[in-house]
Amino acid sequence: MAFSIDLFARALLILKIVNWNGFSKMNDSEALSHLQAAELKILDAIASLCAKFDINWWLDGGTCLGAMRHNGFIPWDDDIDIGMMRSDYERFCELAPKELQPGFSLHNSQNTDCYAAMFSKVYMDGTRFENQEGRDAGSAMGIFVDVFPYDYLYVDANLRSRQIKTASSAQRLSYLYHSGSISVPHKGMLGEIEKAVCVLLHGIERMRCKDPRQYQDRFDNAIGDDNVGQISNECLTLAWPNMAPVPVDDILPTCRAKFEGRSYPVPRCTERYLTTMYGDWKSIPAPEDRHTHLPLLIDFGDGQIWESGN
Repeated sequence: MAFSIDLFARALLILKIVNWNGFSKMNDSEALSHLQAAELKILDAIASLCAKFDINWWLDGGTCLGAMRHNGFIPWDDDIDIGMMRSDYERFCELAPKELQPGFSLHNSQNTDCYAAMFSKVYMDGTRFENQEGRDAGSAMGIFVDVFPYDYLYVDANLRSRQIKTASSAQRLSYLYHSGSISVPHKGMLGEIEKAVCVLLHGIERMRCKDPRQYQDRFDNAIGDDNVGQISNECLTLAWPNMAPVPVDDILPTCRAKFEGRSYPVPRCTERYLTTMYGDWKSIPAPEDRHTHLPLLIDFGDGQIWESGN
């Protein structure tokens, strides 16, 4: 009997470490480290394709900030963003389905159902990255790297304002259509009201819109066209238009920076680019302002999973 009880106790201990599906569980710190390592593999696959076909790209946003301030990931950051000018982005999207290394795949609204974003993601095949928005939309994301297209802005202030508003509206409506679980800017009572409004608008948009491809069509109409107006030398990722416009000359031609022991392209005037985007980017945020956005579940495809709250 003592032997049986001992076996039972050991079985319970194992079940605390391994879930019923046979996947080993991880704590938050282990999950973040494992996620960053997977994203680096995706980034290397992207870099290889771009080098082969002479596609210009750069570490974007917080990934670029991490390269310059930490020589790698911001320690609490859990994603990788890259940018491309629209012409390079379209070439990348054309080539990636055939030319990405085995084990990686390109996803966007053109080739993936229930896809809300107006930019692309490169997934690591055989993995799963599940957040609330994805669950609501019915999408099955893998671990990914975001690929943002940058577009030229109009010189004329009215055309530029309309361009940004059109793109921003299309992106927001697409998110609302696909999911009622939208991130809101406030917390507390105001945040709860905002969430309730998003749920209501989600229902309205689902009834109103018969074909979600219209959001991409509307977004594409905002892309700069010199037949419409004079194009400036400033650009912006219209899918995320709350950032300040950046002169293209501050980005291209790119230079190189260290990131996790590797060398990747970054905007040419890197410090000015980061100051434009973030202001005082050199200062380390206070602990309460450091945000990790781990999802509900990550299946790393190698027998290890992480679940929120476990």
